Amino acid sequence: MNIKLISIPKIEDNRGNLSVIEHDVIPFEIKRVYYLYDVPAGAERGGHSHIDQKEFLVALSGSFDVVLNDGQNQQIVTLNKPYEGLLINQGIWRELNNFSSGSVCLVVASAVFDENDYIRDFEEFLGFKY
Repeated sequence: MNIKLISIPKIEDNRGNLSVIEHDVIPFEIKRVYYLYDVPAGAERGGHSHIDQKEFLVALSGSFDVVLNDGQNQQIVTLNKPYEGLLINQGIWRELNNFSSGSVCLVVASAVFDENDYIRDFEEFLGFKY
């Protein structure tokens, strides 16, 4: 599956830790950053794939599951460390669920928002040729 867990450099200090996401951490130029928070219990986010865009997800606080599907295989990755992120390349269906209370999901994207880059129907995703 075209995904990868990537460690984010962590600078440890007795005053608190610091992590930095720069160009050498993720393999694309950052074009957009957004975050999900206050997700109600039982709610799901995602439910789409991208044609070209790549994303890097980090659990800044709390935890959540990322259900990934490449059309052949499904895999669940639990994100729960603010110094580890999940790179999701194009052509991967993703759903986010099982959000813990107070969780925050940071998303760093390779492109600005473009609705034409989204595939929001799973059956269409299965038939799409990347």
